[in-house]
Amino acid sequence: MPSMRAAAIDQFGGPITVHTLPVPEPGPDQLVFRVHTAGVGVWDPNVRSGSMAKRAGAHPSFPLVLGSDGAGTVVAVGENVVRFRPGDEVWAIGTVNETGGFFAEYGLALEDHVAALPDALPLAQAGALGVDAATAMGGLSGALDLQSGEALMVYGASGGVGHLALQFAKRMGARVLAVASGADGVALVEALGADASVDGRTADVAAAARRFAPDGLDAALVLTNGGTLDAALAEIKDGGRMTWPNGVRPVPDVPEGVHGQAHNATLSLDAINDLVRSSGDGLPPFQVHVAEAFPLDAVPEALRALDAHYVGKLAVTVAG
Repeated sequence: MPSMRAAAIDQFGGPITVHTLPVPEPGPDQLVFRVHTAGVGVWDPNVRSGSMAKRAGAHPSFPLVLGSDGAGTVVAVGENVVRFRPGDEVWAIGTVNETGGFFAEYGLALEDHVAALPDALPLAQAGALGVDAATAMGGLSGALDLQSGEALMVYGASGGVGHLALQFAKRMGARVLAVASGADGVALVEALGADASVDGRTADVAAAARRFAPDGLDAALVLTNGGTLDAALAEIKDGGRMTWPNGVRPVPDVPEGVHGQAHNATLSLDAINDLVRSSGDGLPPFQVHVAEAFPLDAVPEALRALDAHYVGKLAVTVAG
C-alpha cells in the first residue's frame, strides 16, 4: 500500500509528529489530492486539543492528521464524483475532518468541500484560502447581507479572515474602512484596496469612522475584540448591522439600535471563486497574503507562530 508523510497526533493534546501513513483512498463521494500547500488556522490548536471535535460531535480516529485548508492536484476520485478528475488543481475545506486533514502529502475531501483553483491564484496561496474565506462569506453575504454602496468597517482587517473579507467586500461593491494591526497591517490593507485604513492599536478608530462615514457606518464585521472596538461600534448608524464569527472572545457588545449576531462559516465555495476571479473596479488582483510558510516537519512551530504578530495567513508548504 502506498504511504505518505503526515503531521499527526496520536491522542488529543499530544505532540505533533511526522508519521508514515497509508495514502487515503476515496469513498464514493470523495477525492484525493496531492497537497501542495495547507493553511494554518487559529482554530488548529483547538482541533489538536479535541475541543472542536467535542463541540462538533465528531469522533475521529488516531493518528489524526491536522490541517483544515489545503490545495493541490487531484490524483483519484470516487465513483460518484462528477466535477473533478485526476490532474485538476483544487482547493478544499476539511474542518474537523474525521478522516484526517491536509498537513500531509495527500488529502482526502468530500466533493462538496472542494472547488476548482481560480485562474491567477497560485496553489501556494489557495492552500490557505478555505476556512477563513468561508468565515468571511458567512459574515458578509450571510449575516450582514452586504449591499453595493454600503459603508462597512472590517475590524481586524489585516488578519486571516479580515484581509479576505476586505477583498470580498470591495468586489461586492461596498466601501471599506479597514481597521488593521500595526504598520505592516495598515500597509497590507491599503495594498489590497481599502478605501480607508487605520491602525487599531494606536489610532482613534471612532474618529476615523466618523471621517469615513459622516452619516454612520452601515455595517461592521468584527474579527477581534480590541480596546478601541466599543467606541468604533458606536459609529454604526441606527438600524445598522454588525456580526462576528462564533469564537471571537470576549463577545462584542452590540450598541443600542444596531442588529448584531454571531455567524459561522458558510460553504459557498462557488461564490468565493466568483469573487476571487472578479477584477473589481480597478482593484488590485485578489491575493491570499501568506506571511510565512513552514515545511511539513515544522508544523509544531507553525502552530506556535499563531501567537506572534503577523498579517494575513500562515501556511505549510508540503510539495514544491
